Amino acid sequence: MFTGIVQGTAKIVDIENKESINTIVIDLPNVESLEIGASVSIDGVCLTVTEINNSKVSFDVIQETLSRTTLGHLEAGSMVNFERSLKFGDEIGGHLLSGHIIATGLVGDKVESGEGVDLSILVPLSIEKYIMEKGYVAIDGISLTIGEVIDSRFNLHIIPETIRQTTINSKQVGDAVNIEIDSTTQTIVSTVERIMAKSK
Repeated sequence: MFTGIVQGTAKIVDIENKESINTIVIDLPNVESLEIGASVSIDGVCLTVTEINNSKVSFDVIQETLSRTTLGHLEAGSMVNFERSLKFGDEIGGHLLSGHIIATGLVGDKVESGEGVDLSILVPLSIEKYIMEKGYVAIDGISLTIGEVIDSRFNLHIIPETIRQTTINSKQVGDAVNIEIDSTTQTIVSTVERIMAKSK
């Protein structure tokens, strides 16, 4: 589990393309007590550590993950958000995340607002029902509060600290982002849909 409080950014140093998986090697700033088999969120995607060589950490990514997330578009030199998994007793500063991406969205608009940035995100129709004003969403692993919602577009107001700590400000109009919906919202909406379907 993760919280969406990104611990920093890291650089991809190598990507090895294999027949059924890609091995992504990332230079992680913090590898203290990190072990093979541990879970790390990379741009919001839960990945398993397969090798540790000093600060160079390897992750194997299957083709389904590459096709369903933005990880398939990464290349050596790309910067990514990272968060190590929760440990018992850790503070939950954002909201609970699993690292399972429901869909990708596109940056529709980007406007500087003082020291912050306002973004609008376009989402597929299939997840529009889960997007609610003042609800929670994770974009590339960052826990954020949803602003105004208009049809398949929602707004985000990014504070300076989030800009400093993550890759969010590098996103440009048309760029894809990973989206994870708040699990509580998803459960409530899906349950209500099932109940209403049975009552017809």
